[in-house]
Amino acid sequence: MKNSLKVERAKLNITQQELAEKINVSRQTINSIEAERYVPSTILAIKISNVFNTTVNSIFIIEEDD
Repeated sequence: MKNSLKVERAKLNITQQELAEKINVSRQTINSIEAERYVPSTILAIKISNVFNTTVNSIFIIEEDD
């Protein structure tokens, strides 16, 4: 699953650590999501989208092979 998490973080000028603290996960989790090595749960995706005040679909893009 592709995502624009790094771009969204840059828009708000927040670090991986700051985002992780806002949604109660580790910085490594944020890093893995950004590197597309980890697909977040639905709840985690919603928490992330809430931080950026946008929809889940605007951050996470489902591809045909997902």
